[in-house]
Amino acid sequence: MNPTSTPNRLINEKSPYLLQHAYNPVNWYPWGEEAFTKAREEDKPIFLSIGYSTCHWCHVFSRESFEDKDVSEILNNNFVSIKVDREERPDIDNVYMKACQLLTGSGGWPLTIIMTSDQKPFFAGTYFPKDDIGETLGLTSILKYLSTAWKDSRSQLLQAGNSIMNSIAESNKTPVKGPSRDILEKAFSEFKHNFDNLYGGFGGSPKFPTPHNLLFLLRYFYMTKDDFALEMVEKTLDCMQKGGIYDHIGYGFSRYSVDRKWLVPHFEKMLYDNALLTIAYVEAFQITGNKKYSETAEDILTYILRDMTSKEGGFYSSEDADSEGEEGKFYIWSMKEIKEVLGEENGDKFCHYFNVTPSGNFDGKNILNLINSPIPEGDVQFIKSCRKKLFSHRESRVHPHKDDKILTSWNGLMIAAMSIAGRVLNNKKYTMAAKNAADFIFKKLIGKKGRLLARYRKGESSLSGYLDDYAFLIWGLIELYESTYNPEYLEKALDLNEDLFKFFWDEKNGGFFLYGNDSEQLIIRPKEIYDGALPSGNSAAALNLLRLSHLTTSYEFEDKIRQLFKNFADEVNGFPMAYSFLLCGLLFSKHPTRQIIVSVGDNTEDTKKAVAIINKKYNPFSISLLYSHLNENLVNIIPSIKDYLAIRGKTTVYICENFTCQKPITDINLLEKML
Repeated sequence: MNPTSTPNRLINEKSPYLLQHAYNPVNWYPWGEEAFTKAREEDKPIFLSIGYSTCHWCHVFSRESFEDKDVSEILNNNFVSIKVDREERPDIDNVYMKACQLLTGSGGWPLTIIMTSDQKPFFAGTYFPKDDIGETLGLTSILKYLSTAWKDSRSQLLQAGNSIMNSIAESNKTPVKGPSRDILEKAFSEFKHNFDNLYGGFGGSPKFPTPHNLLFLLRYFYMTKDDFALEMVEKTLDCMQKGGIYDHIGYGFSRYSVDRKWLVPHFEKMLYDNALLTIAYVEAFQITGNKKYSETAEDILTYILRDMTSKEGGFYSSEDADSEGEEGKFYIWSMKEIKEVLGEENGDKFCHYFNVTPSGNFDGKNILNLINSPIPEGDVQFIKSCRKKLFSHRESRVHPHKDDKILTSWNGLMIAAMSIAGRVLNNKKYTMAAKNAADFIFKKLIGKKGRLLARYRKGESSLSGYLDDYAFLIWGLIELYESTYNPEYLEKALDLNEDLFKFFWDEKNGGFFLYGNDSEQLIIRPKEIYDGALPSGNSAAALNLLRLSHLTTSYEFEDKIRQLFKNFADEVNGFPMAYSFLLCGLLFSKHPTRQIIVSVGDNTEDTKKAVAIINKKYNPFSISLLYSHLNENLVNIIPSIKDYLAIRGKTTVYICENFTCQKPITDINLLEKML
């Protein structure tokens, strides 16, 4: 930003991404009627640019083009330019990303759309260099060409826009059949086919963590006992943690790796990746007992609590890849610098383990990694000591930009992660962080009419919540209930679930729309099921509905769940691997669900012991409840719970499956065997 120049209309926005462009010479508008009216009155097409504040290529695009006087002159004279933060407006992003994928076969950010004043796109792409490079047209040429075409051959552009919208509308049609019978086996086969046996993960480069793929494979292993499902998970988690995608000094994972070895990351860190990866590492620990997984999860949460948690309790969105205008500068090291901090001998030893060389592996410097050199048990404390010193030294560097907006959806994911880690790893600090974040949301992100809101920043809450906000927060509250057994969280989850149907459910075809019936109605109202960088709202909602049904012993959602699975069947049957979190729900629906009810007795230690045993076990197809005769709130939610009594004052555990309960367990020492 250049605060000496005159700001454009973005200066009044709260979004860090929009504020980054407030001093561009481009006459940017935020999304809204003012921009569309101007486009209609001046008979101009709209240049729509969508990105987010920690996006490296968005920064490059801005420096090359949006800060350039020549480009800005073309845009200001021939277009009405709109900037959108995709993290604030996933509804807009979803509509126009679909258009880009239809037109080009791919997508990404920055997303570039040229469209009419009635929001119909006729050109789409991502990043473009300012000037032509060989056969590739630069942004300047594209803008000049489209400006001329708008004047001379507009009918062709309008025809293209109508064609794109018709194609998107076709994708919303309801299939006749439901998911194929062998869909779970087909998905597993696709994972096997795409698995990288050498470095873990799926496919080549770039390589994304996509933790929900691993959550599906863990559940598939639990159900089928196919060892290769677990092997794929362990190999992937091990290789990611050894690679440069993992911050070995300050912890946390970057968004993706540009190579198949997980060595060179795209250095930005996203809250949602770290939430989902925490869950994957904790579940891997549960199923294997290997502490390296629990330790990695704890390190991730150390980073989140230290760097990504607001004083009010909410979690920030992301950290940039760039600092001082250079990608990765904050994270990379020279051998000389390491030795200056650690000393010659210790520096040599540390450099050996972390593959640090004089020539480096990234722009002449080094991304620390353990790809070729595991740390022997005897040197673990030595490495911890070195990391501490290097972290202290690194803190004096210029830090990357932090996007400090608080998104309800991503906070829901981190509440889930903190809750799961808190109960499985028996760490009250994580549970308290989850409670604080949930309290923050209900204090700051509920509108006047009780409507959940999507974004908070610097005292302002705004934007009616989207499907993901509801679905991910409900997920977090379910996990928080099972970690605290406070019925308030279960009650809040059920209230939000009621609103989910009220605002988002498609009464005609089933499934949930991306934005509410009370929100701004865009040119189309999409429904999304694809589990991309994070699970879709529909996938999360499906699993939530199944778990809430069994938690409350109320099966009113069953028809809705069947409709949801059916609505997206054609997409999922085509390439099930791309819908792994929806398949987690399908697995839950097919596997007998176990209800574990702990009825509190006079001995609180027995109750604690029973809960600890339940939490220790990996059983993704179970739900747990804790009932005390003093807790009437739970009876209001689940009237039948009062029938589960503590026998003779002893803590009693009831294990029920397929609507049948086993003999009550009063000897807690037998519980582990029974589970």
